[in-house]
Amino acid sequence: MSTAPGLAGQAIERRLAVPGAGEVSALVLTPARPQAWYVFAHGAGAGMRHRFMEALAQRLAARGVATLRYQFPYAEQGGRRPDPEPLLLATVRAAVAAGREAAGGLPLLAGGKSMGGRMTSRAAAAAPLEGVRGLVFVGFPLHPAGQPGVARAEHLARVTVPMLFLQGTRDTLANLELLSPIVGQLGGRATLRVIEHGFHVLKRSGRGDEQVLDELAAAVAEWGEGRA
Repeated sequence: MSTAPGLAGQAIERRLAVPGAGEVSALVLTPARPQAWYVFAHGAGAGMRHRFMEALAQRLAARGVATLRYQFPYAEQGGRRPDPEPLLLATVRAAVAAGREAAGGLPLLAGGKSMGGRMTSRAAAAAPLEGVRGLVFVGFPLHPAGQPGVARAEHLARVTVPMLFLQGTRDTLANLELLSPIVGQLGGRATLRVIEHGFHVLKRSGRGDEQVLDELAAAVAEWGEGRA
């Protein structure tokens, strides 16, 4: 994948080859002087162009973190049902390979929003993602809404790189009383950053979505510095 950097604020579209699925779209947003790269996968219900993905990518760029967002094949085709896991994992690996090429010697992080982050961790648990120095989960989906459980976290013990969990207090997919002990059991490899009120805040909280996005971007950039 060609990855000539553009101006910060202007994402450049690329095509990404996925074994067994043809090509998918990717968006590369590169600040003038990147300090790190983040391969940033979307969640199950929205693609890489979702306003949250775009807004966070912009704020990361402002803090020196370049992003490579990409589509899973089902989203590329306009579908709503996620692809079978083997295809999701193959897409993660293809995106990470493209990110590694773009990053050169800069620190490379991978992960994503909800399902995208979980699939990145599933790929890393199956076999190390070459060049990736840490995983960043923007809302790890520990369980389905209304069905608390921890089975989705069992594979995390097999992930060998550091992990950053960014979790909102109102996240219906991750009961913090369940997630916190899991992060603790992972020891020094895992860091939990709790975002008060979640990624979309209520007006009565006294905070705005812009503040939350800034907090998320700052957390990723600061944590990423430790991976250099």
